[in-house]
Amino acid sequence: MAAPVALIQGASRGLGLEFCKHILKNKGPAAVIATCRNPDGAAELRGLVGQHPGKLTLLRLDVTQEEDVRGAAERVKESFGRLDLIVNSSAMLHPSGKGETSLRDVSAQGTISTLMTNTVGPLVMAKYFAPLLQKGGGGFGLQPAEKSKQHSGIIINITAKVGSIGDNGLGGWYSYRMSKAALNMATRNLSIELGRSRPKVVCVSLHPGTVNTDLSRPYHKNVPKDKLFSTKHSVNCLMSIIDALNIEKTGKAYSWDGTELPW
Repeated sequence: MAAPVALIQGASRGLGLEFCKHILKNKGPAAVIATCRNPDGAAELRGLVGQHPGKLTLLRLDVTQEEDVRGAAERVKESFGRLDLIVNSSAMLHPSGKGETSLRDVSAQGTISTLMTNTVGPLVMAKYFAPLLQKGGGGFGLQPAEKSKQHSGIIINITAKVGSIGDNGLGGWYSYRMSKAALNMATRNLSIELGRSRPKVVCVSLHPGTVNTDLSRPYHKNVPKDKLFSTKHSVNCLMSIIDALNIEKTGKAYSWDGTELPW
């Protein structure tokens, strides 16, 4: 079987960078395509290229620009011809860096910018990369013996617990909550359309927990120490879930510990 190919969108730092490190270290012959807005400025990501010659490809991609996504998909098609896994990991809390605490803080532009990165971007990624996932070899996840239930690829959308409508008891963070709730709906829709296809593509949303990244840093003082995860711990947990995915689990949201998140 051909070596699996994974694409990590938003790979310059945080969870995206850690996904690249994990797959390169633990998935043997797998090739990794790492995308971000400014590869030239992503020093740690560029350092991985030298450590894993021939296994890591960097691509410039701004997920809010549809032409960037389309062009990146064309380059991946030419160089690899297929994909086995996409992880959409880039995220924005709000352009200001802080979630809105009341309606006074809400602005149309802030909401639109957040939705573009967190929701529209991953959906457009699916539009252009789904044909490559349908040509994948199913190199990630758990394949059942029954051929009609096997999958060729997996889409992972990194969501957040605060995007759960059923779990929302505090309010606030209008843009971020709305963007992740909408992302979950996109995941569900994609799972239906791409679950009908032959071959099938698994689509799930994953909540990484509260992770020590730039996005969550302003709120660390409110998080118990045992609930603030390193990127390495979070990605280890998420990869354990990915390794066990199959078509029966598609269209759902899972937390870092494998429990199902309510919509």
